[in-house]
Amino acid sequence: MSPALLFAILIGYFALLLAVAWATSRNANNDSFFIGNKSSNWMLVAFGMVGTTLSGVTFVSVPGAVGVDGFGYAQIVIGYVIGYIAVAYVLLPLYYRLQLTSIYHYLDVRLGRRAYQSGAGFFIVSRLLGATARLYLVVNILQAIILDSLGVPFWLSTLVVLGMILLYTYKGGVKTIVWTDTLQTSAMLFGLFACVWILLGELNMSVPESLNQMQSQGLAKIFTHDLDSPNFWLKQIIAGALITITMTGMDQEMMQKTISVKTLKDSQKNMLTLTAVLVVVLLSFLFLGGLLYLYAPIAGVTASGDKIFPAVVMGHLPAALQVVFLIALISALFPSADGAITALTSSTCIDLLGIKRRSDLTEEAKERLRRRVHLGFAALFLFLVLGFKAADNPSMIGLILKLAAYTYGPLLGLFAFGMLTRRTLTDRLVPYITIGAPILCALLEYNQEHLLGSYRLGLELLMVNGILVFAGLFAISHKEKAGTAAVTV
Repeated sequence: MSPALLFAILIGYFALLLAVAWATSRNANNDSFFIGNKSSNWMLVAFGMVGTTLSGVTFVSVPGAVGVDGFGYAQIVIGYVIGYIAVAYVLLPLYYRLQLTSIYHYLDVRLGRRAYQSGAGFFIVSRLLGATARLYLVVNILQAIILDSLGVPFWLSTLVVLGMILLYTYKGGVKTIVWTDTLQTSAMLFGLFACVWILLGELNMSVPESLNQMQSQGLAKIFTHDLDSPNFWLKQIIAGALITITMTGMDQEMMQKTISVKTLKDSQKNMLTLTAVLVVVLLSFLFLGGLLYLYAPIAGVTASGDKIFPAVVMGHLPAALQVVFLIALISALFPSADGAITALTSSTCIDLLGIKRRSDLTEEAKERLRRRVHLGFAALFLFLVLGFKAADNPSMIGLILKLAAYTYGPLLGLFAFGMLTRRTLTDRLVPYITIGAPILCALLEYNQEHLLGSYRLGLELLMVNGILVFAGLFAISHKEKAGTAAVTV
């Protein structure tokens, strides 16, 4: 199919997003932008969050990783289930009880202003790096299959994509994103299952036959029993649980949508529904990866990793499926960036600039400030995506999970300390602890061969980081003074 026609499809899809944004952002204000006026439908939020959780990295990298790790990612998925249950029944009741707009306000109430600002700051760094890495992956694929042949440079492609996202999030924020995410998740899942169905037909296999073939080629292996391996099953399950607790339950982007639901009960329904759908979808992505690696040798495709999915579809499968793949890929792109820019804007305005506390600003002035911050983050996204392009990492999912271990570890330590102890912190020392722990983790990882022998650190680095922060906070804390009430679960 010609790149020009694929480009026209891209523009048509974006026009549909703009129509949805126009319909949902009329009469929008700051409350609409930040928390959707607390009126979001839990079913829409749950379904739309599937797309936000998966993103383009899952769409491309999880199938691509099957060639090296088999179905090993399923170990992490088991941990995800544990983590989502913890978010639903431990964190959400706390957030609703305190009626939070920013979840990091809990840290202010419980631990103090420096803890609050540290938590918000690490979220901003985490989401900036993670969202731009996801955005880079999908833009890079679009560049390869469409835009290079049209002579469009990568920097301009990224600028145009970010401009598109700004157009439909600039006014409505969460109120708009709840609906656009639903549309995009539908397109992404349709693309996933269409690709599975077509590949099964091309291979002339049933699902059981294909699974047997994957098993015989070592593509369907799930559990790793080598304790020293970064992929050891217990490490992966624990890491999966902690990743979900931090990257969902302690992440303003994910919780901003969840707490936009009116009641706690409906919000918990949202979280459990998301869990069930996500397990099915992630296992389907692994199955798709197995099919790609069965089909690639037959078609003469030598690509692997993140490149195998687009190489097989765009080079060897029917034109109709190429269109479906393109729309699904775009649908994976937008939720990973639109919600991130919105959540980063919200956290910066509320947590760092104190927009809700500032009585010196009119509502119009607050809205102007929020829009300037929104534009500023779009510019940062452009800069970081170009940086990832220069680095050209072959597997973005590994990089993103590694970044999460460093940047979400302090959030894990802060929230755990607040909920598991009743001690009071020496507030001014908190930033030193939260910055120092990731530095110690980096030194530990760099010197692990000398310090740990044959043992290799994997995703458990997130837990190590959180423990170091917890221990550091304990060292700078003292017993709660009589008459002071700590906000605990």
